[in-house]
Amino acid sequence: MDFPKIPNSEFENRVRRFKEKMSENAIDLVVIYSNLLDPSSARYFSDVSPINESAAVVLPLEGEPIFCSGQACHEWSRFKSKIREVRIFPEVGEVSGVEYNLEDQMDFEDLFKEIKNKHQIKSIGIVGELIFPYEIYKKLERVFPEAKKLSAEKLVYELRMQKSENEIACIKKAGEIITSTFEYAVSRIKPGVTELDIQADIEGQMLRLGAEAFCNSFAPMIPSGKLNSNLCMNRNSLREVKEGEIIDLQAGSLYEGYNAVICSPVVLGKISEEIKEAVKIAFEAEKAVVSAMKPGANSIELFKIYNSFLKKNGFEKFSPYGSVHSLGMLECEPPFFSAEREIIMLENMAIAIDVYFKDLSWGSFRIEDTYIIKKNGPELVTNFNEKFISERFK
Repeated sequence: MDFPKIPNSEFENRVRRFKEKMSENAIDLVVIYSNLLDPSSARYFSDVSPINESAAVVLPLEGEPIFCSGQACHEWSRFKSKIREVRIFPEVGEVSGVEYNLEDQMDFEDLFKEIKNKHQIKSIGIVGELIFPYEIYKKLERVFPEAKKLSAEKLVYELRMQKSENEIACIKKAGEIITSTFEYAVSRIKPGVTELDIQADIEGQMLRLGAEAFCNSFAPMIPSGKLNSNLCMNRNSLREVKEGEIIDLQAGSLYEGYNAVICSPVVLGKISEEIKEAVKIAFEAEKAVVSAMKPGANSIELFKIYNSFLKKNGFEKFSPYGSVHSLGMLECEPPFFSAEREIIMLENMAIAIDVYFKDLSWGSFRIEDTYIIKKNGPELVTNFNEKFISERFK
């Protein structure tokens, strides 16, 4: 069985290419922060995803990058990191402030002073702008009061938008895992099992197949019935599923830092005509968007295709957002294919189509699949829905 990985040389190339972007944008130092909500940017350069802590990468334009680990994870970080220099910092450690007796731990302020003594720093880029901690930022300000501070988030995502062949192989493996997982888990759903039972089947099977975890963004969600399914995001419960009601399976798998996702509506027993009609329209809406996806496709035009299709079929009012978003080291990552800001689709992007119908008389559901944009159009990575929806809701 094939289990692809990202080679060391690709991590080295990422640092080199990012430094080129730093130079082009006159940025002398970048501080990248990642936590359990978004571990992606630190992992992109180091291959380290923190376990119970946060992490950072400090990357000077001149000089080598430094991976910044918390105390509990420092052995894991040194074992895993493709960045050779790993240092230990309480500021990215456990939030309880556990006091470790480690001789080589240091403070971010001391690291910034060390860098200041070696390099001329006039401009500092921040990555992780929605999660960047005040504790680290105030030390940047103290050490570099005159330096310009700006977001470097866009520069990282400019590198991440188009996937390499190695990244595509990992996304396809994640897609293979989540497809097989859905085939297994859906076959085991019967009246009386709980939402948590179904979650256990999904998580257990994806791990058996080689996933490292569920996708970076959300744990498997299986809201059932009108009340639970109308919660856009949810935690699963001990509610037992019943025949004839909507069961909304939503899950993704994480493989070597890369995600693939599937969402599928499931109904046990006889399916009512109103549920059947809504699922058919949603699936056809996905296909309408997919037919227009190719390098050069415009986000505004893709939204118009989607919205016009829903409006024509009377479902526009049930859809709260557009259907196209990027995917990779997060299940949903920039750039989002906005209805108002022009985003151009590029070859080797990873894309999810997320058709979400909300607040129908009987509940809500999603249909979602993962695609790779190739030169001649989209390649479907997750093929569970293609067979399941076509056969079950015909």
